[in-house]
Amino acid sequence: MTSSHTLGASSKALIRLVCLLSCGASLWLPSLAIQPSAWDAVRAEDAVGPRLNLEKLDIVTSSGVHAFSVEVMRTAPERERGLMFRRFLAKDRGMLFEFKAEQVVTMWMKSTYLPLDMIFISRTGKIVAVAENAAPLSEKIISSEVPAYAVLEVNAGTVARIGLRIGDSVRHPSFGQ
Repeated sequence: MTSSHTLGASSKALIRLVCLLSCGASLWLPSLAIQPSAWDAVRAEDAVGPRLNLEKLDIVTSSGVHAFSVEVMRTAPERERGLMFRRFLAKDRGMLFEFKAEQVVTMWMKSTYLPLDMIFISRTGKIVAVAENAAPLSEKIISSEVPAYAVLEVNAGTVARIGLRIGDSVRHPSFGQ
């Protein structure tokens, strides 16, 4: 294939996309369902990270204070989406799932490509449970087994790396701090 042929094919694809877009979303969206490469392009933002504003969160362990920047999921639709489809999470990033009350919390990894540690946190910011190395794409239910107000998801291995233990604390405005 020559470079002029490639340019021609790219131009045709671009013209087709513009035509589809100008016809309205109702015609464009069904075409995404039958073109996986187009769907992947739409989800590209999921692969690289944050869709929302980042907030500062500190985890305090016996090894010191560990700073993270987190996306906070406060609504049901946000919590349902979580880190699904993401392909990368920086070492100092995470996602905090905030609930309206303390309750036994269950999570799963369906459509989540990253191995994660899940840190279950009380209303006062104390760590009450931990699930390390949750397997990507698993439908296995992960339970806090005790009431929790929030769940912090970070890269797998973070809990071990920072020496986190049940009883350690998290500092963030969600916990009245």
